[in-house]
Amino acid sequence: MIVGLDYTSLPMEMSEDDINTEEYPTEIRDCLVAFEKSLGSVDEMLKTMMSVSRSELLQKVEPLEQAKLDLVSLYTLNSMFWVYLATQGINPKEHPVKQELERIRTYMNKVKEIADKKKASKLDKGAASRFVRNALWEPNAENEHTSKTPAKGKKRKMD
Repeated sequence: MIVGLDYTSLPMEMSEDDINTEEYPTEIRDCLVAFEKSLGSVDEMLKTMMSVSRSELLQKVEPLEQAKLDLVSLYTLNSMFWVYLATQGINPKEHPVKQELERIRTYMNKVKEIADKKKASKLDKGAASRFVRNALWEPNAENEHTSKTPAKGKKRKMD
């Protein structure tokens, strides 16, 4: 939690009627409604995430997934602080939170590279040799005596 911010005092839900009672241009009203829906989604995700203790959650996932979870949590928290600064009239681009977000993004890229290396296909030598063996036509003794054409499905020109 960001020090000095009391999230419990912030109104989390705003009905469309509340938005319509104010005199906002249509474009802003639509954006406010979409923003309110997004906040609701974030609130639901946070409630789901907070319903399980951190130690229980970390026991259930692999270390790479733990790192991803920690980085996403950090990025989300810092992004929310970025928005808070913007609402307070402070330019977040000139605040240390910008460097923190860049640092977290760097680590997210490193974790992504590790995950991609893990997913990269490894050469199955047995499968590769079967593929090559089946791709190359070899006449067997039975086909040599009965026909000079390759077997069905293995049409190759003979020199």
